Amino acid sequence: MAKLPDETITTIFTLQRQLAEGIEVAAAAEWALAEQYGETEATIPELEELQNARERLISRYSGLYKLFLRILEMQPTAPTAMLNILAQTIEQGQAVRDAAGASVEEVKRSWNLP
Repeated sequence: MAKLPDETITTIFTLQRQLAEGIEVAAAAEWALAEQYGETEATIPELEELQNARERLISRYSGLYKLFLRILEMQPTAPTAMLNILAQTIEQGQAVRDAAGASVEEVKRSWNLP
């Protein structure tokens, strides 16, 4: 296994958890909006926004998971290029987490969803 610093591993697991929670929140908001208000001209853009947020979160979660697994399998150490890609992937995941979370919260506020 390519040895990563404990701080990096903690960051990865924390981000994975946050992305997973974001996926669940986006899916729950999408379901609640469709259940309470149906698919109408007014809700369709919002439902699409929630679906897009969920898909962006899923993509980042999946990409981070796959890259982390590849790095763990490398011996004896991961190449610098892979570690740079990991750092970029973490940054992008954090940005998507924040942007998608803001989008979901905005829809929830607009429609008074739990």
